[in-house]
Amino acid sequence: MVTEDWRIRIELPDEEGARGFLEQLGLARSDADELAGELREQRLAVSQDSATVFVYASSGVLAEHARRIVERELRDTGVTPTRLVTENWLSDEERWDDEPRQESWEQEEIEHGFAPWEVRVDCKTLREAHDLAEQLRAEGYGVSRTWTYVIAGTATREQAVELARRVHGEVEPGGELVYEVQPRNPFAVFGGLGT
Repeated sequence: MVTEDWRIRIELPDEEGARGFLEQLGLARSDADELAGELREQRLAVSQDSATVFVYASSGVLAEHARRIVERELRDTGVTPTRLVTENWLSDEERWDDEPRQESWEQEEIEHGFAPWEVRVDCKTLREAHDLAEQLRAEGYGVSRTWTYVIAGTATREQAVELARRVHGEVEPGGELVYEVQPRNPFAVFGGLGT
């Protein structure tokens, strides 16, 4: 992630055109001195990725000012971009506002039929575990019960935290693989026979 919050995306027909335009922005021509000076004065970073040139700015006002400079330079040189857009970085979503939303790992787990978050409850008796499992199933939770352990799946961490508070359980990441660490010595349950 760059430190700037705004950028201008200039998509050009080909990589050669992008390289040429980038050179113009970087003082390759004498008549680009004013443009380069303005960009340098504003401390704007410029980069290229294939046929796309990016100009980064720390505010929306600077981005719009830089866009006007870029549009003027494009017009003066007769270069027609296939796309020219000003974008803002959405830090909570970790994407530019012009890019599509990305699927979260939680959504991927749900699509594969797994609960991304689980609440694990260690009940005191088998009867208590059975009753809790039935209650949670009736409420619509996916439930797994083994002996006195009840595990209920939720779609979000917030739902898991709320359920854990209610049933006095512990929140854990879910998924397709659930395991417990077993002692290295298989005879540990018998008092440590063999070492």
